[in-house]
Amino acid sequence: MSVDVMVDKLTISSAQGVILHELSFSLTAAESLTILGHTGAGKSLLVQALMGNLPASLSHRGQLRVAGIDPLASPRRARQLLWGKQVSMLPQEPWHALNPVMKVREQLYEVWRWVRGLPRAEADSLTAQNMHDLDLTDAAAKIPSQLSGGMAQRAAFAMANAAGGQLMLADEPTKGLDASRRHTVIELLQRQQRRGSLLTITHDIDVARALGGRVMVLNQGRMVEQGTADKLLRSPQHPYTQRLLQAQPQHWPAHGSTRELSSEVLVNAENLTVYRGKSRIFDELSLSIQAGEVVGLAGDSGSGKSTLGDVLLGLLPYQQGRLTLAPTLAVGAKLKLYQDPPASFAAGVPLGKLLQELIHRHRLDAAQLSPLMHRLQLLPHLLQRPAEQVSGGELQRLALLRVMLIRPRFIVADEPTSRLDPITAQMITEQLVSYCRQQQCALLLISHDRQLLDKSCDRVVQLTG
Repeated sequence: MSVDVMVDKLTISSAQGVILHELSFSLTAAESLTILGHTGAGKSLLVQALMGNLPASLSHRGQLRVAGIDPLASPRRARQLLWGKQVSMLPQEPWHALNPVMKVREQLYEVWRWVRGLPRAEADSLTAQNMHDLDLTDAAAKIPSQLSGGMAQRAAFAMANAAGGQLMLADEPTKGLDASRRHTVIELLQRQQRRGSLLTITHDIDVARALGGRVMVLNQGRMVEQGTADKLLRSPQHPYTQRLLQAQPQHWPAHGSTRELSSEVLVNAENLTVYRGKSRIFDELSLSIQAGEVVGLAGDSGSGKSTLGDVLLGLLPYQQGRLTLAPTLAVGAKLKLYQDPPASFAAGVPLGKLLQELIHRHRLDAAQLSPLMHRLQLLPHLLQRPAEQVSGGELQRLALLRVMLIRPRFIVADEPTSRLDPITAQMITEQLVSYCRQQQCALLLISHDRQLLDKSCDRVVQLTG
């Protein structure tokens, strides 16, 4: 059955104001629409509206139809009949889509067996094939907390794809993936295009270009430009779209490689070897980082980038080698910017209250909060919301704000711009790097984007797993 989507003057509002302004578009069978835009522009809220899952704190007006029903006005049972078999969703945060206590293979098998209703043997065979196609065979017996960000994203995609919905809603489907893995997911999205309709939300302009079809650009909750992918991305007309394309890392100015560094070594690792169970993550790895130095860490998904960062912070043990930290790196002087920011904020508590508690506990300068909010382009009303009611990009900037309040001497930033549009990503990367250089804070910047690292870092370390 084909699934048509009709959105007419959809407006979504919170108590603080309008988030999405009178958005209108349609999507028919075999069509592809990609939405680009500013972090916090309401893109993910649109997907939640199409699934009928808008937070209760938000209101809406306008018309909305998915497969003939209004998912925001229909009983929950009617909405659930759409899920999986007609409409499937790949959420922005893969860990939120996975059962935290069930092995990955078992979760995927259940989709084939119970959502698709296939016989046991066929479901088992297709599960094995999916795991192989997405290079998840080694993750089959793991639970989600044991997966890298890229592996979790691929696992969530496998389950959304297996559900077989004629319409797929993909929210940042390639976030946190290296180039080869991203290519694999793009191929699967293209397979979806051939069998049904696809609505993709992404910050990755290369993904929009590869998927083709139509592209819509949102800024500050308003549609500013739309057209075919080829024409719009080749010759954008709106100033915001032009800025968006120009903010890709390949267009960033180089920081300059002749900067004089401090002689103070804050982190020194010699011949580190780390195992996870019986699997060797890396061995005999040596790395030193000086005060004020920005070191990039690149590598494929699963190569051990996040693991190395956790080892250097003392969050994970190492089995062989030696790790020496400067005496100034006491508790609180070394911090991590997490790849999954929702996991680092308490749910259900206003963000302003969490920050005030941090300021009180660590005797920080409360007067710095407002200037840092302005510096990171965060609006004050966000502090009235809990983490789950803030966009991924806004939450990542709040996580950075929290780190800057504490003023550590060593930061591990794990994919800090993976949830950000190119304009905001450039701004945040520049702010983070500038802050660390000014404060003589060592920074280990982890990213799948080699161009971003080459343009931002004093040097780049490549992990091969």
